[in-house]
Amino acid sequence: MTKTSTLGVSRRGVLGIFAASVVAAAPTYSNAFGLLRGAGDVRRIRMYSGRTGESMDTIYWIEGEYIPEVIKEINHFMRDWRSNDQIKYDLRAIDIMAAAHSLMDVSEPYMLLSGYRSPATNAMLRSKSGGVARNSLHMKGQAADLRLKSRSVGQMAKAAEACASGGVGRYSRSNFVHMDCGPVRHWGG
Repeated sequence: MTKTSTLGVSRRGVLGIFAASVVAAAPTYSNAFGLLRGAGDVRRIRMYSGRTGESMDTIYWIEGEYIPEVIKEINHFMRDWRSNDQIKYDLRAIDIMAAAHSLMDVSEPYMLLSGYRSPATNAMLRSKSGGVARNSLHMKGQAADLRLKSRSVGQMAKAAEACASGGVGRYSRSNFVHMDCGPVRHWGG
């Protein structure tokens, strides 16, 4: 999947034609719960992966419905780039990332550092670093490690924490924020 990928004439294609005007009119959300309630809004996710060279800028939910073709693309994009394994990503995690992005009022896409991790990848990373959880939510497709050039770790973490919808980890020395849809908790500095 790249910027040039297309699905032909489909619901997604039709939505793409109207995306600019719809996104410009989309409301700003005070937290992810407002986003998750779904009262006639649009959800958009913008990310790129330096590991794979892929990028995504897509509307994945409109008027109370996830768009199945786009969700498949998100699952592929969030895959374990080391093994190419993928999982059905928990859409609550995507919603949290999208809500935090909206709160920061940026057009820059997230840089995805880590999405889904296969158990083998997680074990390998754990053997090299004490900061990798044995039962990481990355292995369940419920977490992502993200970076923005235009926002600090603190700014990103505050936006994610404002969503009050999952875990937020600050990794200032490595310049990224972990966001997940697990229990609400905060860590790092």
